[in-house]
Amino acid sequence: MSEFIVAITGGVASGKSTVDALFRSLSVTVTDADIAARDAVAPGSEGLAEVVAAFGAGVLDAEGRLDRPAMRRRVFADPDARRRLEAIVHPRVREALRASCSAAPGPYAIASIPLLAEGGGRDAYPWLQRILVIDLPEAMQLARLLQRDGIDDALARTMIAAQASRRERLAIADDVLVNDGPLEALPPQVEALDRLYRRLAA
Repeated sequence: MSEFIVAITGGVASGKSTVDALFRSLSVTVTDADIAARDAVAPGSEGLAEVVAAFGAGVLDAEGRLDRPAMRRRVFADPDARRRLEAIVHPRVREALRASCSAAPGPYAIASIPLLAEGGGRDAYPWLQRILVIDLPEAMQLARLLQRDGIDDALARTMIAAQASRRERLAIADDVLVNDGPLEALPPQVEALDRLYRRLAA
């Protein structure tokens, strides 16, 4: 049972998935909010039924699953729709993350939450002991997003603008991992954080 829970957050294309994988390689349980969000609206779930009730059957694809690309376009264009969707999904995600992290073996567990600043930060997740923010300059974030997703500049900027600002993320941080260098610079930083969290958890 892990009583000590650390959140990892960061903007799109900040390198969060890489950092998650490095913690996993150190035998730390990492529970991913994106996977919990998919599970929250899986076919047959109460969450999906609520989404259909709120937005209509047009949000489903031919197999009866949530049409994610269509839903993403809709909520990016309509802040009210985004708030309604989040009100359905976020409470289920928080519950799943807490249950999974609490049940994890080891001295501490990680909840990987991309939209932590947007989703209420510590107020929404009072059971977090630490928040680790993956940080990098916005120009580098934009360049990495363009390279990773092969999208145009306008869409990439819209995606970044739809998230919390760099300042808002840093405001909730207990720890900051600056990911503005090569990949090989990350493992030593993650190992140092792992030692810190094991010490704090003890």
